[in-house]
Amino acid sequence: MALHKFTRNELDSILSNVVGKTLGEADVNNIFERTITKPKITGIAGDVVEQSILGYPADSDSNPDLLVDNVPTELKTTGIRKPKQKNSDFIYEAKEPMSITAVSVNKIVNEEFDNSKFWSKLEHLLLVYYNYNSTETVSAAEYANFYIEGYHFHEFSEEDKEILKNDWTLVRDFIRHLQETYPDPTTEYHRLSSELRKDLMLIDTAPKYPNPPRFRLKRLTVSTIVQKHFGEKLEKLDETYSSFKELDAELHRLTKKYKGKTVRELIDLLGINIKLNKNGDVAKGVTQQIIVKMFGGKAKKLSQIELFSKVGIIPKTIVQTTKGTRTEDMKLFTINFDEWTSDTFETEEGEIKPMTFEDSFVYSYFNEHQFLCIVFEEPSAKAKLLDNKFLGFKRLAIDENVLHTDVRATWDQVRHLIKNGLLVDVPDLKKDGTQKCGFKTGIPMSAPNFPKSEEYNFFIRGTGEDSSKKPFSINGVQMYYQQLWIKGKVVIEMLKEIDFI
Repeated sequence: MALHKFTRNELDSILSNVVGKTLGEADVNNIFERTITKPKITGIAGDVVEQSILGYPADSDSNPDLLVDNVPTELKTTGIRKPKQKNSDFIYEAKEPMSITAVSVNKIVNEEFDNSKFWSKLEHLLLVYYNYNSTETVSAAEYANFYIEGYHFHEFSEEDKEILKNDWTLVRDFIRHLQETYPDPTTEYHRLSSELRKDLMLIDTAPKYPNPPRFRLKRLTVSTIVQKHFGEKLEKLDETYSSFKELDAELHRLTKKYKGKTVRELIDLLGINIKLNKNGDVAKGVTQQIIVKMFGGKAKKLSQIELFSKVGIIPKTIVQTTKGTRTEDMKLFTINFDEWTSDTFETEEGEIKPMTFEDSFVYSYFNEHQFLCIVFEEPSAKAKLLDNKFLGFKRLAIDENVLHTDVRATWDQVRHLIKNGLLVDVPDLKKDGTQKCGFKTGIPMSAPNFPKSEEYNFFIRGTGEDSSKKPFSINGVQMYYQQLWIKGKVVIEMLKEIDFI
């Protein structure tokens, strides 16, 4: 099918006129009427942009949609939302990953990046953003209430193009390897998504084979594009890293340079301004500043560095004894229980399906993120953080088997408790059986019967200082805001299986 021709000026005029309107208000051709007889219709937002705003008929051509000033351009209608994580640095985040094109296992092996179907869809993009302003999955008709927040023409930087090229090449070469190694490679294609997860920076593939997999920009990658468009300032490092292999090489160089130095020495060497707490020590957050400074950055947090933000690197401080044992439990994220207990989820195409673990937020969190563990050794149990010695870096991606056993067990149990009315408030008892009381308030202490560390490797614990002020309620049970944690012993066991970078 022929590309739909526009000039850049025409598109600017058309799209600027609908920014600030709802999709329903922009729907001059009554596309939403279809939702009356087909309430589960998919892709309604994209249909409105294509058929009502730009005025061309629907088509399923795999080539870019538009010809803008004679440049083939892919149109993507993309949902954005306010971040669900509390205390986020950003105004908006992407609602979901961005589907690009099919992973055609029989064609990709004969392609090179520059002439690949994948790059042809990404080289020139027109992104139209609508605000998915709902905490729950909505019907197709309800999309009419979502506002169009903006649009822009996007071209990836040379740095990002190189990362995309390396990611795509990893996928292509993995498929080539399977085809060259196995008589029937179709029995091995299911490994594609899980085995490359740790190595892909900006993209992933989903769903799992034998369902036809597609290339996707990770949600975090799309979020970074969104945040930059809406004026967020992310720091760019002087050096560029086009693959995790290159990033690991730099981490190895930094380890050789700084290994054996104490936190106190690193702070002095790197020129970090700190304030000591009342115990004459520093807060854990200083280790983030240490990593940023090692890379030559100025930001206070790794999430404010563009590279680490878009590839999903989360810094974690690991303190172990001289014998390589014990570390504190690791806090991951604050739980959104509406999302955790939802019965349905919405696909990238807008189709509403029954929720499965692999479609849940908790699974996608681990699928998109890796932990950059900066490992220290404490000279004694009572030592200050300032005296801990830097040993090096380890990069931890939670294994697929762990996701489907330990993490899923916690996810299932939380859903079971809430959905079946079994969530209760349990007194926090001393060894003698009497109830603990708050040190400052004297109020009896209690907590909901969510999965605890005694039974679960991934467990739930609330954060709060005053037991008289529990701001959150589920099924009538008052509680602090709750976070997902990994047991410290489990973290150490995982890290023992990983070499220092």
